[in-house]
Amino acid sequence: MDTRVSNLEVSYPRQGAPTYRLEVGHDGLNRHRVITGKDVAIVERKARLLVRDWAEKWEAKQEREAIRRENTRRKEHLDAQKPLAAERTSEARAELMALNAILAHALEVDDTIDWESLKDRSDFPEPPPKREPASGPPPREPDRARYRPDITLLDRLLSSRRERKIADAARRYEAARVAWQQEMDHRGEEQRNREARLAALVIEWEGRRNAYMSAQADSNTAVDQKRAAYESRNPDAILDYFDLVLSNSEYPDWMPQEWDLDYNGENGILVVEYSLPSLEQIPRLSEVRYVQSRDEFTEKLLSDAQLKKIYDAVVYQIVLRTVHELFEADSVGALEAVVFNGRVTSVDPASGHKTTACILSHQANKDEFVAVNLAQVDPKACFKALKGVGSSKLHSLTPVAPILQMRRDDGRFVSAREIASTLDDSVNLAAMDWEDFEHLIRELFEREFSASGGEVKVTQANRDGGVDAIAFDPDPIRGGKIVIQAKRYTNTVGVAAVRDLYGTVVNEGATKGILATTSDYGPDAYGFAKDKPLTLLNGANLLHLLGKHGARAKIDIQEARRLMGL
Repeated sequence: MDTRVSNLEVSYPRQGAPTYRLEVGHDGLNRHRVITGKDVAIVERKARLLVRDWAEKWEAKQEREAIRRENTRRKEHLDAQKPLAAERTSEARAELMALNAILAHALEVDDTIDWESLKDRSDFPEPPPKREPASGPPPREPDRARYRPDITLLDRLLSSRRERKIADAARRYEAARVAWQQEMDHRGEEQRNREARLAALVIEWEGRRNAYMSAQADSNTAVDQKRAAYESRNPDAILDYFDLVLSNSEYPDWMPQEWDLDYNGENGILVVEYSLPSLEQIPRLSEVRYVQSRDEFTEKLLSDAQLKKIYDAVVYQIVLRTVHELFEADSVGALEAVVFNGRVTSVDPASGHKTTACILSHQANKDEFVAVNLAQVDPKACFKALKGVGSSKLHSLTPVAPILQMRRDDGRFVSAREIASTLDDSVNLAAMDWEDFEHLIRELFEREFSASGGEVKVTQANRDGGVDAIAFDPDPIRGGKIVIQAKRYTNTVGVAAVRDLYGTVVNEGATKGILATTSDYGPDAYGFAKDKPLTLLNGANLLHLLGKHGARAKIDIQEARRLMGL
């Protein structure tokens, strides 16, 4: 803001020298001064000095104001940082507390799919077209009374004059009526055009609405069809259903929430290959502080020991929660057991490459699991009590062998239709002669163990299609005497056969037992074997092993049952 200086004024007295006058003002400083004198140079010099003085004072005042504003802004900034730090601390602590409630949160939710909620019942979102407004109110019809001639006394005396006025009024009235009628005709035409445009728009709108409603009806019909397929226990529909169940499970953003599912309708086992979070994905912020002297935030993190303890607790909760959600949602009783294989993708510190490892495996039989009061359990203790397999320190990411893996091969066992492991398959293992099956199994395991210098000797064979053999594996760590049994079955193998195998392992002093079948195993069989030195190979595993060693075969349970008259 500059100092204002008026124009130089000169006044001439009657006697003596003239007087000079200048007005100087500064609105910012609220200053005003009048400088007068007989010497114009002195008056102007005083004005210049005053202007310079006020400019310096104004600059100093501006600097003081800037400092005051900066101090105020800084104080407001500092005052705002402390609550912000407290807010971030509160959020961090709430996030850490939520880690301990992962399992408890699921117990408060009904995981059964509400089929009706999947349907779209929304109205067509686009409003119907509106009628275009008219250009304005219609004109009034001319009133003849307004066009009456003004007949004066003179007009009455002069008939010609009167007649002219009457004729002129009639012409003006007719002209007004013609103009009015033209306007009404024009408005009528506009109205018809508006109605035509509206009718066309309504037809288009109704077309879009009908297409929307048709698509909505198709979508809702698809929901009903999926529901019917699920309730009829169609295997594909069951997989879709439980995939939807897991999709509805709400987790924080750091949770991967990725999985693969496989379902065997013969024994009611659902296999879940579940992606667990890595240690680095678990939140570890515990507190945020604001250091005023440095005007910065400092973060306090959980120690490595605290983080590892929380990680293990989180993983155990995820396992129990997932199994709980699946069993609770099983409204048609399709599940007899759930196998949960938890895999973690992380960076190997030795190689720097990403690796994926199964760090725990758990099979839960339905009756046993639903009897557990999950609201009161210690997740780790519950996992161990239910015979879960995993390292005592899950954060170490030590790999474990899954209790049961998904059947991923193209030739995997599917009871409802023929599936060949390779092209040109013609031999159905489930229906082949039991002696041929005996020699096939013997040759298969001879090839498997001969790679490591082992040998296989057949001990005896039975007409039930089984093969008993002893394998000798020279490997000093995993090797030893291995008992092999095979069951050419068309029905699910029960726990009794697994118990028999375990008894043979004990009696023979063997280090391991292998049972191979053309069918599959029941939940009790897997449950019995999971904490013992036993390997159970189902039909899908057998086909994979055959393909590995160049053998070609298929498994068609339905065909075998027909051929056997079952």
